[in-house]
Amino acid sequence: MTHSRLEKLTASLLTSKLDAVILNPGPTLKYLSGLNFHLMERPVVLFIAPGKDPLLVLPELELPKVDLFPYKVTAVAYGENPSEWDDAFRKASQALGLDGKRIGVEPRQLRLMEFRHVKAGAPEADFPDASDVFADLRLRKDKAEVELMRTAVKIAQDALEAIIPQIKIGMTEKEIASELVVQLLKHGSESEMPFAPIVSAGPNAANPHASPTDRNIQAGDLLVVDWGATYDRYISDLTRTFAVGEIDEEYQKIHKIVQMANAAGRAAAKPGAPCANVDKAAREVIEKAGYGKYFTHRTGHGIGMEGHEAPYMRGDNMQILEPGMAFTVEPGIYLANRNGVRIEDNLVITEHGAESLSDMPREIRVVG
Repeated sequence: MTHSRLEKLTASLLTSKLDAVILNPGPTLKYLSGLNFHLMERPVVLFIAPGKDPLLVLPELELPKVDLFPYKVTAVAYGENPSEWDDAFRKASQALGLDGKRIGVEPRQLRLMEFRHVKAGAPEADFPDASDVFADLRLRKDKAEVELMRTAVKIAQDALEAIIPQIKIGMTEKEIASELVVQLLKHGSESEMPFAPIVSAGPNAANPHASPTDRNIQAGDLLVVDWGATYDRYISDLTRTFAVGEIDEEYQKIHKIVQMANAAGRAAAKPGAPCANVDKAAREVIEKAGYGKYFTHRTGHGIGMEGHEAPYMRGDNMQILEPGMAFTVEPGIYLANRNGVRIEDNLVITEHGAESLSDMPREIRVVG
């Protein structure tokens, strides 16, 4: 499988006016190799150029991993003296004839440290953004990838269900988050989760990207839990909002509105439709209910080996949805300094529509 992925990437380079691409440890390198490399103080960079064997610059201590690649890779190893590392990158560049050529990079992943070493090895090269090449490579998930995400969703849902009976008035957001992390690990998540769980209640729930605090949850709060699991490097990203004891009528109302918006966004997801349709369908429900200005972010983002990747569910994104594309639908309403609601599901486009990988109840549930 990884060999076919490499062939797909090299074929795309021939049509993208790139002479090569470079990758450091991260999701795309894992996707192409099936191997985990540490992102550390010692640079690891894979060079891929059409018509030539991939070349890997790495520290000597990592050399045994080269034999684990599913295809032939040439290794250029270096020792512990940082003053000698540029020489290894110079050898790599010369072996592939890359100086003065166009070497595509992944800006969201490549660090300045690796870039400087590659630049030292190929000082006359140009380094264009190859984000579109990498995004297209990973955009359409195959059946095996979907099954891994399905498992990550199940782990996440089972973990949250396990702690719901434990949530009591007076617990802090941090306490709930810590219990959730324990259950995620117990139910099978890898320790490197997609993100630290967001557990926010009351005024904190009005911040979409809040971090758990020492605030005690109180009767009348809405409790937002945004969490996910990782399984064989594929992730889930879900959100559910709960009522802590008895809540005001308006909070019940906005929860219902967001639930309807979530359903509308999911219903709009189908092959051949632009991503914008998903955002517009969800946003229209909230706007018609009079809460449009309180929905302050896009409706969703792609998921796979990263928590945020293509495609993006924005109102201006006319990218067409195709089978295998996986993403979130997560509308919300955030009333500043008061309360907030978000309901998030993970979807994958099928040949005839969209499947929600998540099925945890979306109706409001009372905790505490």
